[in-house]
Amino acid sequence: MEKAARPILFVSSPEPGLINPILVLAGELVRRGVPDVWIATDENRRDDIEAMGVSFASLGEVIPELSAVTWDDKVYRAVYSETSRFRSHRAMITTGYVPRLTAAKYRQLEAVVDKVRPAVMVIDSEARYAFNLAIARQIPYVVSAPFEMSNLLCAYAPFSKTYTPRSFPTPHTGLPYKMNLVQQASNRLFRLRTLAMFIAPELSKTLREEIAINKELGVTQPGTMTKVEKAELVFCWNVREFEYPLNPPDNVRTLGAALPPLPQAPDDEIIGWLDARPSVVYISFGTVTRLTRAEVASLAEVAGRLDGAHDVLWKLPADQQQLLPPAESLPGNLRIENWVTSQYDVFAHPHVTAFLTHAGGNGFHEALSFGKPMVSRPLHGDCFDVAVRAKDRGVGLTLDPVKTVDPAHVTKLINRVLNEPSFRERAKHFAALEWAAGGREKAADLLLGLPALAGDREPAGDRGPCR
Repeated sequence: MEKAARPILFVSSPEPGLINPILVLAGELVRRGVPDVWIATDENRRDDIEAMGVSFASLGEVIPELSAVTWDDKVYRAVYSETSRFRSHRAMITTGYVPRLTAAKYRQLEAVVDKVRPAVMVIDSEARYAFNLAIARQIPYVVSAPFEMSNLLCAYAPFSKTYTPRSFPTPHTGLPYKMNLVQQASNRLFRLRTLAMFIAPELSKTLREEIAINKELGVTQPGTMTKVEKAELVFCWNVREFEYPLNPPDNVRTLGAALPPLPQAPDDEIIGWLDARPSVVYISFGTVTRLTRAEVASLAEVAGRLDGAHDVLWKLPADQQQLLPPAESLPGNLRIENWVTSQYDVFAHPHVTAFLTHAGGNGFHEALSFGKPMVSRPLHGDCFDVAVRAKDRGVGLTLDPVKTVDPAHVTKLINRVLNEPSFRERAKHFAALEWAAGGREKAADLLLGLPALAGDREPAGDRGPCR
């Protein structure tokens, strides 16, 4: 059994896209018998974490402004702008950039750190308050990032430090690596508008507020690359070959998708349903997406157009199922679930042949790990960046325009990725790379090998089911 010298404290927002890799890595440590593993997050995740055998540290209740799941419809529609990627980018920043609220999380985390006295912290890449505290207390830390490397290493504004070429597509633009003249101009304009956004009165006032609060907390105002450069390691849950060319610092590691030991739910009824169907298209747009009634009806029609050749499993939240057409009009090849016991098991199933996705980093790379070609309907931020790389790497296609859900167009793209062998061949190529990257086991090895945790350990022995 491996033994850490002092506690390991994971810190994360409660959003599934950020906390899921942390749950997988913490679970790996528990399986290895590592003692004193803690996760600090919002109160709503307590039961999930304690059920893992991990110690839970509360950071209080969810703050609506800081959680995409609890945004009101006005904020949601602004972030998921139908007309402009920059408006979406701006809305995401202005909504989540509230120094007084993140300062409250900082103070709650201070109390946790005083209690736990961690040797190392593992922090989700969006928890700025946690990086500030780790740096102020000189606690070694590791970054957990479900995004492509460029989302951490590319400057969003001109003149800022960057680890990418100046011509690199700016994160959240969804621009390709090889740009035409119009795209190059759009890329430069996006950066200039980001800079102007922080110079404008509203955000410049917020920036001054943050500086004042950080001074009160005893925190040095961080630079744009501080969290990366001061980290012991940066764990990116994807593969380097999927990303566009860049020059990351030496502490960055790409580890493939964060997958737990499988199967998670071998006796699940959904798995039995998949066993009985030779080709199933899986649809999931994550936990944040709010489809309209028209979009729900269009996707139900897509299933009907696939009937006779493919079945469809659609993970649709319960509150959106009320938007479905009458049950008697739904096609017989469509199965709708508000939740699946293990999405990992769904991706691993050999009868799942394609994935219709919003191109969120976790789900995308999980599906890619099992060689599933994809059709993307990216909705915001980094989803645009994942989708364009998927197209360029030959593992999927993207709706054009991305905000439209036209049944004929969606069906055409799904049939293309199912019927043209190159998509599956390229997906299998990247699946091999995802597994070779090492996943949660490699991450655990790297984490436990840090100087702050290194020491005499008993042999790891049996680590349970393979990845």
